Amino acid sequence: MPTYSYRCTACDNAFDIHQQFSDASLTECPSCGGQLRKVFGNLGVTFNGTGFYRNDSRSAPKPVSSSSASDSGGKSAGS
Repeated sequence: MPTYSYRCTACDNAFDIHQQFSDASLTECPSCGGQLRKVFGNLGVTFNGTGFYRNDSRSAPKPVSSSSASDSGGKSAGS
């Protein structure tokens, strides 16, 4: 069963409660009868492995060899 955190908007009373997914959300504070709001916290998500970053999918840059540069240069100069 998931645990939900609630905080009262009137008296600032905060508490956690175990509820099923099918249960309705609590709306009334048990201390003062004020309105309750669900509190959402940060999730600790860690992306491990490859494929999560932009540079993971790029291939390594191909070095320009001097032989291919001189071949294309020689052909264009001879034309």
